[in-house]
Amino acid sequence: MAELPPYSESLDVATSFGTVRAYRFDGPSDGPPVVLLPGRNASTSMWRTNIPPLLARRTLIGLDLLGEAGMSVQDKPIGDAAEEAQWLDETLAGLGLVRVHLLGVSIGGWTAANAAIHKPARIASVALLDPVMTFAPAPPKAVAASLALFLPVPQPLRRRVLSWISGGADADDSLPEAQLISAAAKSFVIDKAMPKVFTDDQLRSLQRPTLALIAVRSVMLDAARALARARRLLPQGQVELWPDASHAINGEYPDEIAARAHRFWDDVDMKVTT
Repeated sequence: MAELPPYSESLDVATSFGTVRAYRFDGPSDGPPVVLLPGRNASTSMWRTNIPPLLARRTLIGLDLLGEAGMSVQDKPIGDAAEEAQWLDETLAGLGLVRVHLLGVSIGGWTAANAAIHKPARIASVALLDPVMTFAPAPPKAVAASLALFLPVPQPLRRRVLSWISGGADADDSLPEAQLISAAAKSFVIDKAMPKVFTDDQLRSLQRPTLALIAVRSVMLDAARALARARRLLPQGQVELWPDASHAINGEYPDEIAARAHRFWDDVDMKVTT
């Protein structure tokens, strides 16, 4: 967190399922803020390289996902997708937010899409970075390898798995994001329902502008299958393949993602005001 730009405030928001930690980073825009939803075994600090280029144009609110490693504290069971959407909607309400753009990576992408399906009232748009369990299931090899992130396995094996998920990038402790994910994988126990891939009808019901950036080199989903299904089913989808990106797309292309996302959000906001 010390390597992120200074946040203007941190808040703990009470919901029906626990307390959600939110960090506000004030940017120059008076438009809807962007709510950042991190991946599994991560927290707001995983957005270290993304926040500066995003903050140049927008106010940001980083949330630590409830039931994931971070400063949010789950105190009641989260049993299904509807309850996942409920805690997020209650968090936005508790922050006094009436209209936001959601930006999520990996399981954070699923969380964003799930909220837009079940609790869309406060959501202006969703931007999804290689979202898992959203347009395609995780391949069996990825499911098997991911067990190394939850079971008591030697640290070198855990690092090899993290490197594989990240497209071969080094996953040693020289990167704070690697330290963060490794520590969570070793020390944090997730106790809530696993997400399910959305049905065709659920994706058709996602009536919010949706930007989906699919990483061709991702090992966590079948990129071609995800692309085809998203383009076929999303009513307001802009779906793109990023050929050289891995599942670690947010860390690989922070400036490019910010530029693409800003164009998307500007277009959404312009259509509302005209």
